[in-house]
Amino acid sequence: MSSTPPASDAGSITRVAGIEVGHHTDSRRPTGCTVILAREGAVAGVDVRGAAPGTRETDLLHPSNLVEKVHAIVLAGGSAWGLDAATGAVRWLEEQGIGFDVAVGRLPLVPAAVLFDLLVGDMRIRPDAAAGYAACQAASRADPAEGNVGAGAGAAVGKIFGIGHAMKGGVGTASVTVAGVTVGALVACNALGDVLNPDTAQVLAGARTDDGKGLRDTRRALLRGEPPQPLLAGTNTTLGVVATDARITKVQAHRLAIAAHDGLARSINPVHTMSDGDTVFALGTGCVETHPGMMVLATMAAEATARATARAVLAARSVTTAEGLYLPGMADWRPSRL
Repeated sequence: MSSTPPASDAGSITRVAGIEVGHHTDSRRPTGCTVILAREGAVAGVDVRGAAPGTRETDLLHPSNLVEKVHAIVLAGGSAWGLDAATGAVRWLEEQGIGFDVAVGRLPLVPAAVLFDLLVGDMRIRPDAAAGYAACQAASRADPAEGNVGAGAGAAVGKIFGIGHAMKGGVGTASVTVAGVTVGALVACNALGDVLNPDTAQVLAGARTDDGKGLRDTRRALLRGEPPQPLLAGTNTTLGVVATDARITKVQAHRLAIAAHDGLARSINPVHTMSDGDTVFALGTGCVETHPGMMVLATMAAEATARATARAVLAARSVTTAEGLYLPGMADWRPSRL
């Protein structure tokens, strides 16, 4: 774990000029939503690699479609119900006079994606429009809170051998700066698979052993022939947003979203499964004139995403629900050795 940057060194997505982040965490059960704001608008792209996504307004981000900029991205728990959080973000932005000029008013453009956290606590409690509005109210340029907050409040990782052997997921963020240009990432990690240290491939969090005291190492367990539990499609999902202050085109934003998935692949195994809806958005605020080239930007996007994914579990704390589900978090769990 030593090569994963500590919180003080990792940076955050709000180090990107023009980006703000706000969380809303529901105190009634572990769930919530996270909003990434770009008040002045940001060129946007998206890439979906999981087979079970839950999304809103992603078609408008295709490079061939009309709209160039969006004003926020919403990530939420609550599965498909959580998409309602974007409605609250739209309302808040409209009240601030932010949006696409449609002659008779301003229309905020707010793509969104959700993860499945309904197995953690009372599934009847999920993010709604009021939650999305509250997340916008809380947004700032400060480094965002990590761990059991916002869209990661009810997240869990390592569920391939059953939720009872899983660990706590969460929200993580990181950034990389090269030659005056910054790329930051925010990830809500609710992966089916294990989360790894992206530098060493050491398992940080994921499926636990039968006695619950150690890490099983999902990749090696599957290759040994240990059968996974029957899986319900769409009951997982890692969501991410990468942002840069470089001036990029819509096509380049799409390529950054694709590159960011390389970061997920370095930090989650297995990833992009039939039971995940893994989705990454990319934003370009254009606040910095310098452009280091797409090769460098893509490398930065993958690196920031990988680090943010690791941060999501390193900052997560243990949760025990009223129903008796225990999800240990890396911040306060001491596993036995493999």
